[in-house]
Amino acid sequence: MFQDKTLLITGGTGSFGSAALKRFLDTGIREIRIFSRDEKKQDDMRHEYHIRYPELSDKIKYFIGDIRDLSSIQNAMYGVDYVFHAAALKQVPSCEFFPLEAVKTNILGTDNVLTAAISAGVKKVICLSTDKAAYPINAMGASKALMEKVAVAKSRTVSPDKTSICCTRYGNVMCSRGSVIPLFIDQIKRGQPLTVTDPSMTRFIMSLEEAVKLVLFTFENAQTGDIMVQKAPACTIGVLAQAVKEVFRADNEIRIIGIRHGEKMFETLLTNEEYAHAVDLGDFYRIPADQRSLNYDKYFIYGDTGRDIAQDFNSNNTRLLTLEQVKEKLLSLTDIQKELRGMGIS
Repeated sequence: MFQDKTLLITGGTGSFGSAALKRFLDTGIREIRIFSRDEKKQDDMRHEYHIRYPELSDKIKYFIGDIRDLSSIQNAMYGVDYVFHAAALKQVPSCEFFPLEAVKTNILGTDNVLTAAISAGVKKVICLSTDKAAYPINAMGASKALMEKVAVAKSRTVSPDKTSICCTRYGNVMCSRGSVIPLFIDQIKRGQPLTVTDPSMTRFIMSLEEAVKLVLFTFENAQTGDIMVQKAPACTIGVLAQAVKEVFRADNEIRIIGIRHGEKMFETLLTNEEYAHAVDLGDFYRIPADQRSLNYDKYFIYGDTGRDIAQDFNSNNTRLLTLEQVKEKLLSLTDIQKELRGMGIS
């Protein structure tokens, strides 16, 4: 599907963008455009790929811009076939203190991306969301929930034959920038205690490769307006911290520091209301868009009484990984293997 196509990744210098770039670079894809606002990260990426993949690096084109600025994303959208929209403000505490910044990037910025994509005739756009968008209690989750609403609403305004718009929703990506595992590793290196908010707190966990797999599954299987969810496993934060300690053969103490601004004890990937009409696709759930019109009058006469009373899908009722399973998952990650080699641990 990507043969001789042009792919644009917003927030392309981030963890997901880097993983997607590695996944697609050595294929028949014609061009991959990296769109982001940080020229230093783009320069670092440019040097890295020129050294590591000299014969392929010319496929990568870099665009400086900000999704908050419609004109800058429009300038990068010409000739694009597909868009992976990953640019976002993702840190829960910073969004709590600066919620309007989350609105500008996660909501208005997404609208700019979709507006530019539709105008340029992009065939498919996949917007990356988060479990924090389900039953949101913090500014980051609320802004991502509205991002999903914007994407679904936009999908109704354009023919799917012209531009198809879908979303993915997933939990914590292990070793992604700003996540807890790199923090634990840094604390181990510094000989500091591993700071844990609450050891019984649960989180969905997946690798960057699994995040890319979810986007590819969505690309191939989703209909316009859909939100796609992977049936990810979870673990407690206490088990995760202990697993990191044992993998790195560390004896640092674990210190409980309490829940931070805007955090939940567990996360939800599928709400009760979504679960009632979600489509089970094996390893994934498909949440179809509500295609009813604004003509509500008819619902006073005709309604749907057949809704099943179902549970939601959250990090407490999914499959919880044991300590050994979490260690095995950690050891499978390239970033962890690199850190272990750097510390002389075999």
